[in-house]
Amino acid sequence: MDRLSVIGIVLAIVSLVGGSILKGAGLASLWSPAAFVIVILGTIAAILVHTSPAVFAHAFRIVKWVFSPPASNREALIEQIVEWSNTARRQGLLGLESQVEQQDDPFLRKGLQMLVDGVEPETMRRMLEIELENREQQDLAAARVFEGMGIYAPTLGIIGAVLGLMAVMKNLADPTKLGHGIAAAFTATIYGIASANLFFLPMSNKLKTVIHGSSGEREMIIEGLIAIAQGENPRNIESRLAGFLH
Repeated sequence: MDRLSVIGIVLAIVSLVGGSILKGAGLASLWSPAAFVIVILGTIAAILVHTSPAVFAHAFRIVKWVFSPPASNREALIEQIVEWSNTARRQGLLGLESQVEQQDDPFLRKGLQMLVDGVEPETMRRMLEIELENREQQDLAAARVFEGMGIYAPTLGIIGAVLGLMAVMKNLADPTKLGHGIAAAFTATIYGIASANLFFLPMSNKLKTVIHGSSGEREMIIEGLIAIAQGENPRNIESRLAGFLH
């Protein structure tokens, strides 16, 4: 669980609610069905047009990474790779065959299988790097869905405010409705700017950080497996991979 993300979301809500109360606007001023329809549903509509169904679905599969990113323990992974290199030196690459099915990570399992199968190191590198790049591009495209929502939401907030002011203009003859109408109009602006800057854009950036971290770990896996395939000394492999810890 990413505690910072949870704390951030809680503080974002507190800042909106608390700010509204401290400013004297009250909680009721934050609720506007019309603003919700224009800004939130409008943002969803825009992003549906903006992106493909596959990317949109993938975005909502990985959104959980904001709060619960994939488990990562690079130190333990380096120890595992060094252990494999020792096994390969004693028993040969076929000695690692029993390890293949024990791997939960499909990328690591595929690389280890290629190592056992005796694939040439450079061929292995090309194949794994292609898979790494494709996976990273898919994940980044999904993260950009929330970035797109953060771009559209403020504009739709302005549209909501303009529509609200248009409604106010129709009631200029009744001064009792002006204050409430203007306040309701600007609620849409709050929805747009707040949702973009407190939720959508931070979520997109957090996902990008997680994705780059996962890619870095896979690069470490590639370097480790290639080093084993080339028969490097386990101590040298450990020293090389230690650079990925920083």
